[in-house]
Amino acid sequence: MLRIPAVIHDELISRAREGAPLEVCGILGGSDATVSLHYPMTNTDASNEHFTMDPKEQFAVVKDLRAKGQTMLAIYHSHPETPARPSEEDIRLALTPDVSYVIISLADAGTPDLKSFRITAGIVQPEPINIIKYQFDRYYKINS
Repeated sequence: MLRIPAVIHDELISRAREGAPLEVCGILGGSDATVSLHYPMTNTDASNEHFTMDPKEQFAVVKDLRAKGQTMLAIYHSHPETPARPSEEDIRLALTPDVSYVIISLADAGTPDLKSFRITAGIVQPEPINIIKYQFDRYYKINS
């Protein structure tokens, strides 16, 4: 189960809306399956159908996570026009081991949908998400 503070959950939804009609992407860090760090990333593809994170930004995130003694918990991206489920491309490119893949769908304009998955060797497993109402003692935000 992935635990996400409500404030970060809301940031992910806002970011997906602001970035539409293009996909947005980023990394979530923390420990013990609890997110405490949100790293918005640049989608260098600038596409509404796929994303690629800027390698320099990725390196900076890994460095920052190590400095804070945290780990990468999830890679996220939005689906501006399709449901919150991994596409064939998402599954094919899910190469980072032991992370969650979070997808924010804006397909239903009135109700964004955020879901998490574990993807290993092409096998997709839905993952429960627990939205934490108050977790300010562990919440950090960088790259604002």
